[in-house]
Amino acid sequence: MYAIVKHGGHQLKVTKGTKLTVNRLEGEIGSTLELSDVLLLNDGTTTTVGSPTVKGAKVSAKILGHSQGDKVIIFKKRRRQNSRRKNGFRAALTTLEVTGVSK
Repeated sequence: MYAIVKHGGHQLKVTKGTKLTVNRLEGEIGSTLELSDVLLLNDGTTTTVGSPTVKGAKVSAKILGHSQGDKVIIFKKRRRQNSRRKNGFRAALTTLEVTGVSK
């Protein structure tokens, strides 16, 4: 059984036991949460496509940890103007483990 879940502008294919890295979520390590924006649900024999979401379908997940992503360097330069700007960014991330997909 798998599902496609929408979270933070991304669509993720999840099954039981899948580990995900998503944008930072509020919650303590070890706590559980439910993702209710299920766009598609497949139970092995039938596929249910939501419009826009599947009614009653939920994905439960456990928070494994919080971290920061790799540093992304933003460098802007305007040629022949002696104008340069360097900036960096590290995304705040949460690691989840999917514990169940229910209909």
